[in-house]
This record gives sequence, structure tokens and C-alpha cells, in this order.
Amino acid sequence: MAAPHFIVHDAVDTVGVVVVEDVKAGDDLEGWVMETDERIKVAAKAPIPLGHKVALADIAEGDTIIKYGHDIGRAVAGIEKGGHAHVQNVKTKKW
Repeated sequence: MAAPHFIVHDAVDTVGVVVVEDVKAGDDLEGWVMETDERIKVAAKAPIPLGHKVALADIAEGDTIIKYGHDIGRAVAGIEKGGHAHVQNVKTKKW
């Protein structure tokens, strides 16, 4: 089995963390869901740097972002499935 392009800790996560270099728009990515030991696929909609987040489904503005099973903030703009979820479209709920 090939090494995954991204990792998802919990089945409830809405984003996965990219674990490879040079993800480009149009790349077909395979991810590993640790909790269920399953593989999932997502097509990258944008370049996504190592360590950054990829949206696992369409995320609407205002939706909660779940990473590692925890609420890490909210979307301040819509994020398309396969999109780059980062500071341009995800903010903490604390301020």
C-alpha cells in the first residue's frame, strides 16, 4: 500500500493534514483515516504545502473546522472539497 498524501485522525474531521511535498492543483490525493484505518480520495483544487490542511468535503462560510477530532475554528469563506484550508479562510472562534 502506498504512503498517504494526507492524514485524517478522526472520522468526524472535516480537514486532513498534507504529509507530502509539492501537492499541486489537480493532483489526486489519497488519505488515511487513522480512527477507521480506511483510505479516502480527494482531488486537490489548489497547491497545498506540507503540513497544511485539505478540505475533505465542501465547507460553507461559518462552518466549524474539525481537525484531530477537535474544533479548531470556523470557515470565514467557503472552502471547496480538495481546497486549501488555512489562514485565508479559517479563523479561531476566540476573536
